[in-house]
Amino acid sequence: MSLPIEQYALLSDLESAALVGTDGSIDWLTFPRFDSPACFAALLGRRENGRWLLAPEGEVTRVQRRYRGDSLVLETTFECADGEVAVIDCMPPRDAHLDIVRVVEGRRGTVRMRTELIARFGYGSVVPWVRTVDGAWLAIAGPDALRLASPIDLHGEGDGDLRRSVGEFTVRAGQQVPFTLTWFPSHEPCPEPPEAAGAIRAAEAWWHEWSSQTTYDGPWADEVRSSLTVLKGLTHEATGGICAAATTSLPEELGGVRNWDYRYCWLRDATFTLTALLDAGHTDEALAWRDWLLRAVAGDPADLQIMYGLAGERDLGERELGWLPGYEGSAPVRAGNAAAGQFQLDVYGEVVDALHQGALSGLALDDDAWELQRVLLDHLEGAWREPDEGIWEVRGPRQHFTHSKVMAWVAADRAISTAQQYGLDGPVDRWRALREEIHRDVLEHGVDADGRLVQSYGSRELDASLLLVPLVGFLPVTDPRVARTVAAIEQELVIDDLVLRYRPESTVDGLPGGEGTFLLCTFWLADVQALQGRHQEARARFERLLGLRNDVGLLAEQYDPSSGRLLGNFPQAFSHTAIINTAITLADHSGHARRADGVETRTGPPRGRPDPQHQEDAPC
Repeated sequence: MSLPIEQYALLSDLESAALVGTDGSIDWLTFPRFDSPACFAALLGRRENGRWLLAPEGEVTRVQRRYRGDSLVLETTFECADGEVAVIDCMPPRDAHLDIVRVVEGRRGTVRMRTELIARFGYGSVVPWVRTVDGAWLAIAGPDALRLASPIDLHGEGDGDLRRSVGEFTVRAGQQVPFTLTWFPSHEPCPEPPEAAGAIRAAEAWWHEWSSQTTYDGPWADEVRSSLTVLKGLTHEATGGICAAATTSLPEELGGVRNWDYRYCWLRDATFTLTALLDAGHTDEALAWRDWLLRAVAGDPADLQIMYGLAGERDLGERELGWLPGYEGSAPVRAGNAAAGQFQLDVYGEVVDALHQGALSGLALDDDAWELQRVLLDHLEGAWREPDEGIWEVRGPRQHFTHSKVMAWVAADRAISTAQQYGLDGPVDRWRALREEIHRDVLEHGVDADGRLVQSYGSRELDASLLLVPLVGFLPVTDPRVARTVAAIEQELVIDDLVLRYRPESTVDGLPGGEGTFLLCTFWLADVQALQGRHQEARARFERLLGLRNDVGLLAEQYDPSSGRLLGNFPQAFSHTAIINTAITLADHSGHARRADGVETRTGPPRGRPDPQHQEDAPC
């Protein structure tokens, strides 16, 4: 059975990822990309679906973990009756190899160790041909091959699906025992593995060099750097795409069906990530993402998808992996995501806003990026009136979601601001008319009789996405409708200081069951409270969220206050961008926000700088 989600740590080589548990088992590994079929899939099933255990053979009395500095090099220390041993794990940033490097290091006494390696390609469905070649363990099935280099001999145990490769050895204080697992295409010669200790040193140096480029030097700087490292670990270095999470099908409700594949590039998620990277001074990643965006969305704006593959692939067909029982019995397990075919109006606003923020943060203006914005606005002039599936990717009927209309307004507003600020050619008068029309429409149809903004036109339901209304500048935070909406959300959608996206018992998403509190929405509430001048409340909520991170600083998508468990895919980019953005927002509104290079961070609403000619204070 898998461990609680919070007991895993992330490894990444910037193109693929693994999750390592506190028990020393790698229960999730995808090679050669984040979205490749896993060769270790015990996370979503049983150990016979693939894992790699490396841990003391006897009883462990204490486990401590840490990332070495600002890196994804993981050190796990096991204390036992007979001594202490550390396992250092990393995936060296990608060059010619696709490796997982593990080194067992004796710290005290003598510890008996065990390794158990079960390779299962195709998400745990394919048992490979395993043999020893030139003294190395080799597993091959179809296009995939794995080679283990180590001084420890492995032998086979068990039969059938339980067949596994096992090794036992003893490690003493001061002794190191290396293991390097290399993936390669089965039709090619196996590359020579790197020297393990040297690979770990090089990985630490690489990560520390990257982290040293961070320019944010305000409050919670350690937490910001930690989350930036996670975001970098979720970035596909070769293409610039940023995946939403490292996993698929970790449930939003234990035993439930809300299990989705998040190993793709959502335009919405990536734009939040872009803002976080720019505010922290990481412009190279922002430029790479902008280039990725222009490639991915090229073509007819009517064909704009909400998500793409790591290289911009559009076909992300969803299927169920019936042989996997799911995390703690949460089935079905899915690969691919059918939401790629949904119409979500808000992504137009997210994309145009991201490009606008990039320009404000110093990214060189790009003719192709401006042309993309113009084309998107042309399409939006007609499309904004259509119902959509909304920010939460509902699998029920399309509706006129209020947040979606607000983000259509954002697209027009940011296009106007960009054109005016940089003297770019565009039909600004037409866009201004569009912006005013959307604004009137939202205030006429998206506000109920009690003066609260509602989830969709004509409904009475609340939605935490409405917290973005003041954050993107659609209405000022002092507007009575904003105040009433925030107060209603605090009363009806908050559990144990954490925020639900909406009431799960409503029929809006077309799915049975419930879910946990949504961490991103809770960060949004802290942002709004800061804008309202409720600084003590905002800071307390932010500190509460930081306290939900696991021992190595990672957050999932959701949290269940009743069980004290993280839920959803892990680690989640949304949650880590929110740590960065909310830290900067709170610092802004306490007068402490400054980058280390002397550049002021953003001021005003955390996301969005509305055109100053726009009169936001519409009549109540």
